[in-house]
Amino acid sequence: MSGAAAETSGRQSTGPHGAEELPSVVVTSYNLETRDEEGFVGDKASRRAFVESLDDLRTHLKRSGDDPLDGETAAISKKELDALLKDGSAAEAAIVLSAIENFAQSLAFVIRRFMRLKSWAAIERIVVGGGFRESRIGELAIARAAIILRTEGRQIDLVPVGHHPDEAGLVGSAHLAPKWIFEAYDSLVAVDIGGSNIRAGIVELRQKKADDLSKARVWRSELWRHADEEPSRDAAIKRLGKMLKEQIAAAKEEGLRVAPFIGIGCPGVIEADGSIERGAQNLPGNWESSRFNLVESVREMVPEIGGHDTEIVMHNDAVIQGLSAMPAMQDVENWGVLTIGTGLGNASYRNRTKPQPKGKQAKKG
Repeated sequence: MSGAAAETSGRQSTGPHGAEELPSVVVTSYNLETRDEEGFVGDKASRRAFVESLDDLRTHLKRSGDDPLDGETAAISKKELDALLKDGSAAEAAIVLSAIENFAQSLAFVIRRFMRLKSWAAIERIVVGGGFRESRIGELAIARAAIILRTEGRQIDLVPVGHHPDEAGLVGSAHLAPKWIFEAYDSLVAVDIGGSNIRAGIVELRQKKADDLSKARVWRSELWRHADEEPSRDAAIKRLGKMLKEQIAAAKEEGLRVAPFIGIGCPGVIEADGSIERGAQNLPGNWESSRFNLVESVREMVPEIGGHDTEIVMHNDAVIQGLSAMPAMQDVENWGVLTIGTGLGNASYRNRTKPQPKGKQAKKG
């Protein structure tokens, strides 16, 4: 077992779920829980951390009556903050820029700490995903953190995830699928479970356009924001089953050849048998119970697809979101992903093939 894998869970995942060895990459770490004297290092670069930074700035300004913003900080959406950058007053734009700078410094700090670890020491490029990335404020924070690291002499690239963050968590499941799927089917089923949302959809492989899956896309999906309803675990699983059945039926009606395969991305440390060791505390109910197995629950609800037994592979949600960027990572050997959302998801990878110059990475159709 590698030192990186030990950092992940303390034991090896040898089965199909949460595996270290994937078809095209080795997952050298994920769900790292690095701490300092203030707690988990990753918490410094979460969506919550940005909100707290902006709120601290406003608190100081309120003392002199100079706060340019209205309402509770947590209630200001990313879209509203983007609008303030573009069309707000100088004072409104300046306070948002100040929060971006603070967050970029925190993100750079987190990356420095991760790069002290064996599994991250050789990282050449980091893909940044998660809901925060889709906003302009997120893009600026990522770009600013990249500049900070570069000016320190660190030769590492930070790039936003290529797919829309909501779709990356589904598209990445295509890179978990066994080879036989690509020989007989043109689409598969994917699930992305998060602390606030559950998304289920159909990923269209589009191998005729690119056999490296760089053109794979979400054909259709449904998003359910479970955080608004606070359901029980069983109610959430039942709702997921309904979503899956509706997505599969819609794809069949459209004439897609859907593989008997479901890829699942879920927070936490995923064991080989599909149980969740830890890290699922933001999900509705107790998903870490020894009496609960998400994979078996999904298999019971969707035992067959197209007359064939359903095969299911589950991994950590950050791992899968990172896998969506794999076709663009073939010119490096070691790379990672950070997903900025409710918390900070993380994973690192080593490509199983040697780096190839850009433009020679795959045969295009």
